[in-house]
Parts: sequence; structure tokens; C-alpha cells
Amino acid sequence: MLHPRPYRSTPRYSLHSKRIDPPSHRHAAPSAPWPWIDIGDDVDPVELESNSPTVPTPCNHDPCQACWRDYPKSLYPNWTPRQVKKSNIALAKKTHRKCTIYQLDVDNQGLFKVPPQGAIVSQPNNPDDTWNVLVKMTIPNDVRVRILFVEEMSGPVLQMLGAKYNIEPFFFSSSLNWIPSRYQEGEFSGQGDHVTICLPFLRSTPAKTPLWNPSNNQQDLELINTQAPLNIEGRVLLPDLLSLHLIRGTAHGSTIISYHADKSFDTTSAEYLHKRVRFAGKSVYWQNIFRKSTDPTLLLLTFIWHTVYAWDEALEHLYAHVCALEGRAILEQEMRLTQDLHVLRAHLYHYSSLLNDLRKSVEFVRGTKNPSSQYSEESGIMHRESSRLITEIDRLERGMATQDQRLKNAMNLVFSSVNINDSKLTARDSAGESGVSLEIVPHIHLLFLAMKQIAYLTMIFLPSSFVAAVFGMNVTEIVPDTLGTLAHYFAAAIPLTFATIWIIIAFHSRHTFPQYSFWKRLYWPYFLILRLFGKERSNPDFYSMV
Repeated sequence: MLHPRPYRSTPRYSLHSKRIDPPSHRHAAPSAPWPWIDIGDDVDPVELESNSPTVPTPCNHDPCQACWRDYPKSLYPNWTPRQVKKSNIALAKKTHRKCTIYQLDVDNQGLFKVPPQGAIVSQPNNPDDTWNVLVKMTIPNDVRVRILFVEEMSGPVLQMLGAKYNIEPFFFSSSLNWIPSRYQEGEFSGQGDHVTICLPFLRSTPAKTPLWNPSNNQQDLELINTQAPLNIEGRVLLPDLLSLHLIRGTAHGSTIISYHADKSFDTTSAEYLHKRVRFAGKSVYWQNIFRKSTDPTLLLLTFIWHTVYAWDEALEHLYAHVCALEGRAILEQEMRLTQDLHVLRAHLYHYSSLLNDLRKSVEFVRGTKNPSSQYSEESGIMHRESSRLITEIDRLERGMATQDQRLKNAMNLVFSSVNINDSKLTARDSAGESGVSLEIVPHIHLLFLAMKQIAYLTMIFLPSSFVAAVFGMNVTEIVPDTLGTLAHYFAAAIPLTFATIWIIIAFHSRHTFPQYSFWKRLYWPYFLILRLFGKERSNPDFYSMV
């Protein structure tokens, strides 16, 4: 099976699962001169010294001796076996299974229709039959664009499509590894080019079974896989993939290839997207556009609108989940809740990067001119529709930023509530009003030990500090020819010390004499003597003093 890298079917929190590596963006486009060769990797010496043509002549498939079996080496010799293996294309080539290719045509009038052949079904035991169908398949003169939706792509079908349409292996490697990519290649003025868009996005589905269960085990919480499905209030936010390769041409029409990941990952199926795009052709608004413009690039915007719909629905459900967490933050006031908030915020950061990739893809489509199109009106339509998509993306980004701020506010609320409760428990315990909960006792004990250590250190260094201060004084007994004496020092220090002690005791006696104001507590020795002899209540006239 073709397994994409972004996430596993394992739970989001698992001691046995591994943290998913981020996509290798450096291997996303042909402009990178070393496909799937990282720093430190050895360069194939055989290919380095080879005298074979760097750019082989493509096969015209008439006749053809199954040239697809050597793809990608036959068309892209710089893709050595080691690179093909590292990109997961080698693993995909070994996959033999039933593969279905759903077809959809857009004719010169802008109408969407299914060709007479319908779907192409490739059986694992007869790959040559599929190759004969693909080689002989031509686009009729009255068809502008043919779209191929590939379901459960097998290794032979991957090689056949790559060989027939001369597709850069980067399209397949980015699709297999879920690497966000967008690039244009094979551009020839007046003839056409190749455009690739690989775009991960977010989709919300009903929760059939729990994908993860939060655990109190701290080791489980150390693994936060932001590319895994996220369970929220009866819904699941799933990573999904839109992977398109557009061959724009004039002589034989244009072709769009839509790659779809394995069904086991619950992504958008080829059959479903085939129906959805076909139904878009029933839109009066878009039908008027397709009648006016012959640019096949506009069809890419239809696919991208599908991701915008998915994003909008997912963020609606995420908003409801954030509201529920805010309610819990107000009622529960537990530190455990901050863990859920932290995990959700980590996912939000990842979703923000995916939204940014969506924006870049729309801007790329808008800025990539069709070399075979010479009509300024078509460029205006493309710019207008792309700008409307970007406006929608702006709205999604603002909504996500608002949710992030609300999550941050909820986290601050939980932290503040927990700190206030802990402070109240500590104060009651010190006053002897109630016992302390078992959770806070260890923290108080550690705080007491720390304060005790500070007191010991102060006692150790106090004598030496006092001696240093004395020998640093400019008095006659230590430094001759000065006017100050030790008598002057003690005459000033002793009264100030007593005054300081007097005021400090007056401040802290509010617990001993709570019925008196601060100014009355300055007479604390008098009150202390009265309390000592039990005569405090026998002198009510004192309340009128000061």
C-alpha cells in the first residue's frame, strides 16, 4: 500500500508511536538540483561519470515496447535508484493492486460530461492492458480538458502516467510524502507547460470511533503529533490532500491528473471529488466563466474551492470546541485542562502553516500565466477569481487568529484560577483555619525548605558582613584624622533600629489586634501589657485616642 508520511493510524498519544517528521520542503520542486540527496549523502559515481544524454528523447509510443517499465529512469536519469527509494517511489512501484481512473471531460462549450469509456480499471495481473488503453487514449477535438481522478494508485499506473505525460517524479514524490509544493516546468511559448500543486488541507468528519484518549501519564503527553487526526466534540479534524498535475497544451487539449491517497486514511476519494467537480459544472456562475475562457487553469481554482469549503467547515467545528473548552476553564479550573488547551494550540499553529500554503498556492496559480493563451480577458478572469479565493483565505486566517487568542485567554484563566486557589489553601493552612489538600502539601514543604536554607545562609554570612561594614566606616578608631566616632555610629544606629522594629511590629500586629487601626497599633507595647495582665477590656476610653 502507498502510505503517506504525514500521519499514522495510531493514536495521537502513544508511547509506541514516533514523532512524525515535518515535510522535506527542499525536495518539493525540480528547481532543487539534487532531488532527494541530503547533505552528507553520497552522489552516485556511475551516474556522475555517465556519458548518456542528460535529457533523453521522450518515447512517442508508436510503436512502444512498454517504455513505462523504466520510468522514472527512462526520462529522468538523474533520479538514481537510491533517490527513487528515498522518495518512496520505489516502494510505490512495488505496489500491485486494483486501480480505478475516473474520467471527466470539459468540452469547448464549457460543459462537463463523462466520456463514453467512463472509468479505466487497472487490474494488478494485466498491466499491459492498461498501458494499451492509456497509450491509445486521445482527447477529442471538441474536448478542452480531460481530468483523470486516480483512486488507489498502483505502481504500474504511476509509471504509466509518468511515461505517457512526461511527468516530473517530483509530483509523485510530493504526493506520496504529502509535501506542500507548487511549481511550473516544461514551459514552451505557445505550446504549453506542466503545473503541479500538492496541497495538504484540513477536513472535518463525524467521529466514528475515538481516535485517542487523553491519559494522565506524563510520558504520553510528551508526544504531540500535530499532523495526526484531532478529536473534537464528536468530530474529527483529519489531514487531507489535494494533489494535481496539469498538462496545459493546445494541439491535443489539456489534461489534469488528480492523485488521491489510500482509502485507509479516510481522505477525499477520487470518486467523490469526481462527482463534486462534475456538479460544479452545473453552477450558472462557473458555467458562464467556462464559456468565456478556454484557459484550463481555471479548473484548478474549482479544486482549490473544495479545500476552502473543507477549511471553513473544519474551523466552524473547531470554534465550537474552543467555546466548550472556555466553559470548562471557567467551571473546572484544573491544571489538567491546560494540557488540552496546549495540545489544541499546537494544532492551531500547524493549521496556520497549512492555511499559508493554501494562500501561496492560489497566488501561484494566479501568477502562472498560460503560455498557450494570448487573451487578456482570460487573464482578467483568472485574476478576479483568484482574488476572491484569497479574500476567503484572509477570512479563515482572521478566524483562526481569533481562536488562538481565545485559547490563550482560557489558558491564562486556568493558570490564574489555579494560582489563586493554591494561595487560598496556603493562607488557610498558615492561619490554622483548615487543612491543606494532599496536592499542595509537597509544594509548601519545598517552599519551607527553601526559606529555611536562605535563613541559614543569612545567619552564616551576617557576622562577616557586619565586620566588613564596621571596618569600612570612616571613624577615628579605624581611620585617623576623621571626625566621626563609634559613639556617633551607635547614637544613630540604635534609635533607628528600635524605630524600625517598632513600626514592623505595628504592621504585623494586625492579626494580634485586628480591632485597632494602624495608628493605634503604634501603641502596641501598651496593648501588649494590658493583654498580659488581662486588663485590655477594662480600659474602653483608649478607643477614643488618636
